[in-house]
Amino acid sequence: MLSVAVGWQVLEISGQPLALGLSGLAIFLPNFLLALAGGQLADRADRRVILICCNVGLTSCAAALALLAHSGQRNLLPIYGVLVVIGVIRAFSGPAGQALMPSLVDKSLLERAVALGSSSWQLAMIAGPSIGGVLYAATGRPSIVYTVCACVALVAVLAVVGIGHRATDRAERPTGRATLAELFAGIRYVWSDKPILGSISLDLFAVLLGGAVALLPIFARDFLHTGPWGLGVLRSAPAVGAALTAFTLAFFPLRRRAGVTMFVCVFLFGVATIVFGRSRSFFLSLGALAFLGAADMVSVVVRSTLIQLRTPDAMRGRVSAVNMVFIGASNDLGEFESGVTAEWLGPELAVMIGGIGTCLVVLAWALMFPELRKIDRMNDP
Repeated sequence: MLSVAVGWQVLEISGQPLALGLSGLAIFLPNFLLALAGGQLADRADRRVILICCNVGLTSCAAALALLAHSGQRNLLPIYGVLVVIGVIRAFSGPAGQALMPSLVDKSLLERAVALGSSSWQLAMIAGPSIGGVLYAATGRPSIVYTVCACVALVAVLAVVGIGHRATDRAERPTGRATLAELFAGIRYVWSDKPILGSISLDLFAVLLGGAVALLPIFARDFLHTGPWGLGVLRSAPAVGAALTAFTLAFFPLRRRAGVTMFVCVFLFGVATIVFGRSRSFFLSLGALAFLGAADMVSVVVRSTLIQLRTPDAMRGRVSAVNMVFIGASNDLGEFESGVTAEWLGPELAVMIGGIGTCLVVLAWALMFPELRKIDRMNDP
């Protein structure tokens, strides 16, 4: 909901693709700069308490956006300021949330837990943009959407409180004084494990180049000739494909050839991006986005499961932080890259070049990381 409201409000105020890109940059920079500190904290403190504090912060940010929208001001700087705070919060909530899951489920069920967690997240991504688009279209007031977001974030606070203290006590915490060596230990671990490094960096460059979602407000308005409701449906399409795929993988997990499957699906992600860039049909664009989301979800499940299975629990927060830095770079920095490229070359050419670049990255990574390509089962050493 928040992404739809912010995207459409920023476009209405400025009318410039670059302004949409700057909204992604405002979230990415603090996330990038503070993620390692967030991972270190996740390995030292109660991950549940961290998540509670972060969700309280998100509630406050949504409320602040509602107040700004209600005031009628048309200055983008306060909006960007709130997005910066959201980026700070994500730097701490991401590592804590990812590192918490293995302490809640048995290792043998981890792959299915990752898939179920991803499916629930994607269901939220389906409902959120659709509801946000409908509310925006029906009321014409982004403040209503932001208020609903604040209420949902408050529910998330109560949900994390319900986990209880005992479930988070399994993790072994680092002791003694925090050091810079401890802070950067996650980077060293990722660098030393080629399958993890290959899977994380593949996602970084593939999604960084194939960031069609960042330009959806422009495609919805100028190429597909639809409004906020149509934008909400388009934003939901990748999540629909991803949720169906994650739900399928939860009950029918990958048994063999996990590495090859990941490379194939990321290549198809690039192909779907190219199709979306060329499409002028609302329903073809919808299908391309859904297929794009499905292909990406296979990569997400393989990558997330590899990280959880190959990382010691005492390191999981810091390794998850490195993963979050790469995810943030691919998503939020990708929005900035898409906005700048669209400003220079036009939206259609920007998306198509990004899709072609994604396909080329897959071919290069398949040669550079044979260890990842040769992984058969998820728990292979």
